[in-house]
Amino acid sequence: MTVGWPLFGHGLAEQRFLDAYNQTRLHHAWLIEGPEGIGKSRLARRLAAFLMGARGPADAPLDADEADPVWRAFTSGGHPDVRLVHRELNEKGKLAQDISVDQIRALTDFFTKKAALGGWRVGIIDAIDETNKSGANALLKTLEEPPEKCVLFLINHGREPLLPTIRSRCRVLRLAPLSDEDCQHALDAAGAPAQATRLAQGRPGKGIRLSTQTALAASDAARTLLRAMPNLSEKLVMPALSAATADDASLEAFRSELAAWLADRAETDPAAARLWLKQARINGEAEQLNMDAAQVAAKLVAGLYELAQPV
Repeated sequence: MTVGWPLFGHGLAEQRFLDAYNQTRLHHAWLIEGPEGIGKSRLARRLAAFLMGARGPADAPLDADEADPVWRAFTSGGHPDVRLVHRELNEKGKLAQDISVDQIRALTDFFTKKAALGGWRVGIIDAIDETNKSGANALLKTLEEPPEKCVLFLINHGREPLLPTIRSRCRVLRLAPLSDEDCQHALDAAGAPAQATRLAQGRPGKGIRLSTQTALAASDAARTLLRAMPNLSEKLVMPALSAATADDASLEAFRSELAAWLADRAETDPAAARLWLKQARINGEAEQLNMDAAQVAAKLVAGLYELAQPV
């Protein structure tokens, strides 16, 4: 047997769902939230496949075999009673900025129809914090007046505040970054390269995403820069800036290394704590304002220069 979607480190959340299901107290809406890259989307899909009838062994009912016909129909996108909503490509072939109100309306219309196979109807929104305001409002009626045998899974990365009216109508499953052991199991199961381990930081999805040649080069450059602290030099800084701005994954890897280094020092070094907060704000502004990668990297390195100066 080969488990179709193995999941590690979130057994408690899975058991809470199974307890509700077995006690026939299954809530109509589940908010699955936590940092990106820890398995929220995979958990939602495992739970949805279970509701459709995919089953693992008695001691692990969510571990459906990849040969299970229901699981195969679900993963192929061909199951008539499941709808997955996510950001789509726009007319220019680029990923849309958010999930549109039309996508949400199509989902709510799906819930008004009878199940094709007579069982559950399931919707997954990946992610609710990528849904625009009109779309979020359009979802409220379904949450307030849920049809029978319908379950909605909302994935929340926490990038944007969630409407209280949505949160209050959901049962929450909060997921945390994985332990080192569980993270390594997840990476091994995914066939991730060895370098992914050092970049994951409890988030296997992140480790896999940053296991590119350019991202690894940016990670190495950041570590070289940090090992030289407080003796920074242009000879080290310029290559680091170049590596950090190669592509989106490179900038993320560079930022991640700096953030982890500062976090380690924050409890004992007030200056490092202040810089950690400052750089967190820079990273937040970078995403909101779509800042140029070179500008973001320069701001982050400028903070290291400030930290290196004697008080």
